Amino acid sequence: MQAYLDELNDAQREAVLQKDGPMIVIAGAGSGKTRVLTYRIAHLMNQEIDPFNILALTFTNKAAREMKSRIAKIVGPSEAKNLWMGTFHSVFARLLRFEADKLGFPSNFTIYDTQDSQRLVNSIIKEMNLDKDVYKYKQVYSRISSYKNSLITVKAYRQNPELQEADAMAKRPRLGDIYEEYVNRCFKAGAMDFDDLLLKTNELLTRFPDVLSKYQHRFQYILVDEYQDTNHSQYLIVRALSDRYQNICVVGDDAQSIYAFRGANINNILNFQRDYDEVKTYKLEQNYRSTKTLVQAANSVIEKNKKRLEKVVWTSNHQGDKIKINRLLNDAEEGRYVASTIFELQMQNQLDYDQFAILYRTNAQSRAMEDALRKKDMPYRIYGGLSFYQRKEIKDTLAYLRLIVNPKDEESLKRIINYPTRGIGQTTLDKLVLAANHYKRSIFEIIENIQKIDLPINKGIQTKLINFVNMIKSFQITADKLNAFELTDLVIKKTGLLQEFKKDGTPEGITRVENLEELLNGVKDFVEGQNEVEEATGSISEFLEDVALATDFDNEKGDSNRVSLMTVHLAKGLEFPYVFIVGMEEDLFPSAMSMNTRSELEEERRLFYVALTRAEKQAYITYTLSRYRWGKLIDAEPSRFIDEIDENAIEYNISEDSYRYKPQIDADIFGEVDKSKLRQTKPKKGTPPPSHKPTEKQLRKLRKVKPTSNQNSAKEDLMTLKKGQMVKHGRFGRGKVLSISGVGQDKKAEIQFEKAGLKNLLLRFAKLELLS
Repeated sequence: MQAYLDELNDAQREAVLQKDGPMIVIAGAGSGKTRVLTYRIAHLMNQEIDPFNILALTFTNKAAREMKSRIAKIVGPSEAKNLWMGTFHSVFARLLRFEADKLGFPSNFTIYDTQDSQRLVNSIIKEMNLDKDVYKYKQVYSRISSYKNSLITVKAYRQNPELQEADAMAKRPRLGDIYEEYVNRCFKAGAMDFDDLLLKTNELLTRFPDVLSKYQHRFQYILVDEYQDTNHSQYLIVRALSDRYQNICVVGDDAQSIYAFRGANINNILNFQRDYDEVKTYKLEQNYRSTKTLVQAANSVIEKNKKRLEKVVWTSNHQGDKIKINRLLNDAEEGRYVASTIFELQMQNQLDYDQFAILYRTNAQSRAMEDALRKKDMPYRIYGGLSFYQRKEIKDTLAYLRLIVNPKDEESLKRIINYPTRGIGQTTLDKLVLAANHYKRSIFEIIENIQKIDLPINKGIQTKLINFVNMIKSFQITADKLNAFELTDLVIKKTGLLQEFKKDGTPEGITRVENLEELLNGVKDFVEGQNEVEEATGSISEFLEDVALATDFDNEKGDSNRVSLMTVHLAKGLEFPYVFIVGMEEDLFPSAMSMNTRSELEEERRLFYVALTRAEKQAYITYTLSRYRWGKLIDAEPSRFIDEIDENAIEYNISEDSYRYKPQIDADIFGEVDKSKLRQTKPKKGTPPPSHKPTEKQLRKLRKVKPTSNQNSAKEDLMTLKKGQMVKHGRFGRGKVLSISGVGQDKKAEIQFEKAGLKNLLLRFAKLELLS
């Protein structure tokens, strides 16, 4: 028996050794499901199953890379390269490259990300002269996305009066027209959006039986991770491909199904045993991640759900500390508490910052946490913020590269046709769009033939347009000889992008140049990495596909020793020794928008279960008595989920100063009290005198108090501040004085802060502390 099998417990080993037929592995949190998937694939390969015949679908590209790396250590790197392994989107994008011509697409089709798709929808709404306040482009795009994931094509939409009526009731009767135009424009541009990668795969397997048969024979063994998070479109692809051999293994946990909002269907895992005959079921119930206390707490919460698969998660780990529940006055105090606790734990136990995670229900909650961490000068990273590849300068560069690969890509062309500025204005672009729609050609083709078409564009502009097209064509010729790094480097220099950002001497301009440099570093890494991949060339097409399918965690670079801040949804699949779950209040967690039905509430409970099971050693839960919502301070109440935790697993840490009694009746109904008739009593010995709110007159006197000598001396020190000195600011952190200007009351310092960048501060107001 292979040595790697000795690393598995009995339940894991049984799942790995099962070879043929349909099987489901119900894997509790922290039970080693990734190990089971990895070893099962390696074991199949050791039993002479050709890796070309194995398809493995994972949750992220990063997970696929890590699994492939582990498999390579068991079976050897050359064979591991032959596996079809990755996310649904990356694997089926690869399949579509081979078969795209059957659907009328070029093999080098562009993949639109969400921002590209939204921009195209916005353009269509404008061209149709629709009210942008009614047809909000993000909402319209979201609706189109949900249609595609439910396999509702334009034709199916036109045949469904209920959907049309629902859109009409929402005062968007033209939504079907926008959907149709959006699909046509993507097709004309040789582009697919994320949802198309699944929709078009379904179309391919349905309309072309020979293609289906080809891939059924190819993928004789299919493995799917996180099966509870598959949507209807993904489910049908897996059903179709596995139909011939039925050697399908799905792994998942119904208790961690948290993506219904983006189409995930928990019934896919709940009903798996109905979909296939003689399904073998394996349960991984031993948790290797968390303490007994944390497992006990998570179990006590999830058992309140009625719709679930039976399993009992347990652990042989030590008991561990109880979950600490903390009540704070408001979100600012909540942030201070979390930052202080991390600071104390880190100092007392000599811990790295990356051992801490702060989880919240909504991205907006990060602000108070960020403020508190910054004030303590603690490094952190927010996941789910603006991705590196969504920054303007990066999008501009990628638009050039995408246009070189696919000149029909109209969104990329519109983005950079006049950037850097080359005298081609919006009016000219509008004329080109109209001509492209009229002739049913791409804008690039219109410009190529501009001298043959009667367009109201003067000769000077025509020359600029032709020069632009010629520049792109010259890049296309060169692209065949260069790898992705060499071409990107050439494009950045020849298009004038680098010079454009270098001209801007502001800190923002410098940052953009640094980002371009980082992009080149990323392309270089990619090209070198492709040398290890079978049949890869390191071309610009491969790089663009890798970028289009990347996730926030796939591109993690730089200093990893930071506190992690993220929504609970993003924390799925991760683990941290210390976890803070903040904002545990009704209408926030559970969300006010997710309490209309039992299924919605159960999904919120599963989300809380995911949050609890991210912790390895210790979990902290916080809630506030009041919180700002839309600029208004509102009262808050503790989340119902706190009450659902086994009381033996929790410890309340409620400080007296955070207590606030809220009277249930209005004091005004009792009228004024005649204080002159009150019996005067002397306070008992040792009793502190009552505190009184100062009157406005007293406050005015207080304001006139002169500053102490210490305050005066601190200000005097600042007024003698010199170039080169180091200072610390309460908000901006550490910085170096670059220059001093002005005299007297107008004296100011130009300071380069390590994190906040360049600031000009008036010294008479500046709250600075001298460090050197």
